[in-house]
Amino acid sequence: MNVREQTQQFERQMLSKYALLSENTQGREIAVKECSIRTPFQRDRDRIVHSKAYRRLMHKTQVFLYPVGDHYRTRLTHTQEVSQVARTIARALRLNEDLTEAIAQGHDLGHTPFGHAGEAALNHIFGEFHHNEQSLRVVEKLENDGRGLNLCKEVRNGILCHRSGMIALTLEGVVVRYADKIAYLNHDIEDAVRAGILREADIPQQIQSVLGADRSSRYEVLVSDIVEQSYNRPTVQMSQRVDQSYRALREFMFREVYRNPQAKAEEEKVAYILKGLYDYYCTHPQQMPAEYRQILAEEGKERAVCDYIAGMSDRFAVNQFEELFIPKSWSIY
Repeated sequence: MNVREQTQQFERQMLSKYALLSENTQGREIAVKECSIRTPFQRDRDRIVHSKAYRRLMHKTQVFLYPVGDHYRTRLTHTQEVSQVARTIARALRLNEDLTEAIAQGHDLGHTPFGHAGEAALNHIFGEFHHNEQSLRVVEKLENDGRGLNLCKEVRNGILCHRSGMIALTLEGVVVRYADKIAYLNHDIEDAVRAGILREADIPQQIQSVLGADRSSRYEVLVSDIVEQSYNRPTVQMSQRVDQSYRALREFMFREVYRNPQAKAEEEKVAYILKGLYDYYCTHPQQMPAEYRQILAEEGKERAVCDYIAGMSDRFAVNQFEELFIPKSWSIY
């Protein structure tokens, strides 16, 4: 047996009956020759991590727009934390870690510049925009010069279904949805404390009594509860007590942080920048890169411009706006 076959034999022996074995994937849109070393899900993870869209995540907002400081989360560090939490849960439940990691690494590839503020702006401008759907579009259509990454069906489904209210086809996909929630709440608390708009002590005592009083305790309680409630079962879930406290913490964060005037003060500027870019490129579509002009020919200029703007990093969007709309000074000697 080659290395891949040995790995797949290990999966058959060690993984839960509820895990998806890589040999049982429903496959890709375009069939490819099997790798002698990596399973299909390992290959998908590698394709995602080596993509241009993945690299751009390092310069995309998580919560705080254009933060000054080295320690605030970006969309890339968020993705890495989600992957770590998801793999911990998957390993404990004996699910397929490689599938879990591939979904986690790809789940936010379609996020806009300026985080959810950018997503809301594009949704208003374009008419219907959701970052999970755009993430799927990135891996199916936009990456690799318009050919997409040709990922396995289960990875694509998990990327699409990481949003609340959607249920993935696999337990690995459900794990990523929980890991996303656990990661963003905890690191957003830490960033809010660093920004001076929240103290750990501000979290209501009834929440702390269940989830703990610090980040480490919250991670331990949330992850352990999922594992205890889901081990050797055909579902992934939290206990009612922990789920209620998690939801209360999420409501607290929306009230105190996500809608906080200090944290959201720049959002009107985000909408102004993205609307300006959208209108400009709809009027001058020939100034977009070649791959987006191809989308224009196939799907129309609105779709092409939306894809182009959604793929921008924060700093690229700002630089483009300055280049297009801010007058430059003349130097006279």
